[in-house]
Amino acid sequence: MNALAYARFYQNKFLQELQEFLRIPSVSTQPDHQPDVERAAAWLCEQLSAAGFPRADVMPTAGHPVVYAEWMGAGSDAPTVLIYGHYDVQPPDPMDEWKTPPFEPTIVGDDVFARGASDDKGQMYVHVKAVEALAKTNGSLPVNVKCIFEGEEECGSPSLTPFVHEHIDLLDADVALISDTHILGEDTPSIVYGLRGIVYVEVEVTGPDHDLHSGTYGGAVQNPINALCGMIAQLHDEDGRIAIPGFYDQVRDLSAEERQALAKAPFDRQSWLQESGVKTDWGEQGYTIVERASARPTLDVNGMWGGYIQPGAKTVLPSRAFAKISMRLVPDQDPEEIAQLAADYLKQIAPPTVSVKVRELHGGDGAIVRRDSPAMQAAFQAYTEVFGREPVFVREGGSIPVVALFQQALDIETVLMGFGLPDDRLHSPNEKFHLPNFYRGIETSIRFMEVLGE
Repeated sequence: MNALAYARFYQNKFLQELQEFLRIPSVSTQPDHQPDVERAAAWLCEQLSAAGFPRADVMPTAGHPVVYAEWMGAGSDAPTVLIYGHYDVQPPDPMDEWKTPPFEPTIVGDDVFARGASDDKGQMYVHVKAVEALAKTNGSLPVNVKCIFEGEEECGSPSLTPFVHEHIDLLDADVALISDTHILGEDTPSIVYGLRGIVYVEVEVTGPDHDLHSGTYGGAVQNPINALCGMIAQLHDEDGRIAIPGFYDQVRDLSAEERQALAKAPFDRQSWLQESGVKTDWGEQGYTIVERASARPTLDVNGMWGGYIQPGAKTVLPSRAFAKISMRLVPDQDPEEIAQLAADYLKQIAPPTVSVKVRELHGGDGAIVRRDSPAMQAAFQAYTEVFGREPVFVREGGSIPVVALFQQALDIETVLMGFGLPDDRLHSPNEKFHLPNFYRGIETSIRFMEVLGE
């Protein structure tokens, strides 16, 4: 039995293990779930050992632990692949919108529904099972493999950068492999070669030093919620461009060649509108939906609060108002510089009746990876063989800051081999993973390592 046959024979076993993994509520952003995050790390470490890795460790950090594993038996002449993934998940809220329990994986048709199913437990586990299939059938792997699985990706990876810099020699590799993206369709594979960066800030606007009676003071004291709304309204112009001075100074223009390449990716506007649940698109004028959603910078308010929001009425003029704002950045934009530009602009446009504080919560660089590297060509061949169709090269609107971190700290490129689908509802209720992609992902990973080893 070869590795591909092994993977097909043990599909039910792999699915049962994935469901066990998905039952662990490893929500990294909530302190109450710290024991669950640690339990997920321990579970993953055990699975890596069972898959055939001679070394598998749970390594502490200042935050949640990193799970590290390695198989270095292919020899010094063989390439070394560093597989990255994250075992932490987003909070499941709002709970009342889930059709099935978020941490009780439920199979409906060909999909498994659970928090973390696609982002990133299912996609990460693909490679653990690929290594198992190769190790159990061949007794060895065609390449050396190292794994670094973190537990803080969903809260900005605060411990990952110091961990990588402290373990440069341990993580030495020829190429990184990440599956935390999606393909264009069930039968339309794609390879991401560009990612946006991110900077995330929290804005606090303060008016009076305590809440006031809105009947007694309303009309004479500036309401900080009203002030914040007015400030947010000035963050975009009427053409959808971000109005922060200097925001676009380092933005790399899209070349005609790249715009033509992006236009080749299959895109159905009506299906996109249906998936997103909106009546029409919106955004920066002069760019297509694909370009705006993947290759141009953005600014979005992710949440606002202040004042009284409980049932019933309370006539209060609040002391403070808050907003969380994320900005997706393109390569060459520096997250710290953009955070400072945003803070300066928000303070500049604030009315004199309020004070403003802006706190940077986290940030990460965008990245462009080579499309002509041997590893990228191995991925191209693997997708083609398993899916029966050549993959399309695309840019991704999301952020995976570890790609830039690996470029800068380890001097290695990354191959982004995604197996999710656009409608997997990442970060939303009813997240899912398409099980045929789970199984084909394992086979694609097997073929990637075999081709690269050749």
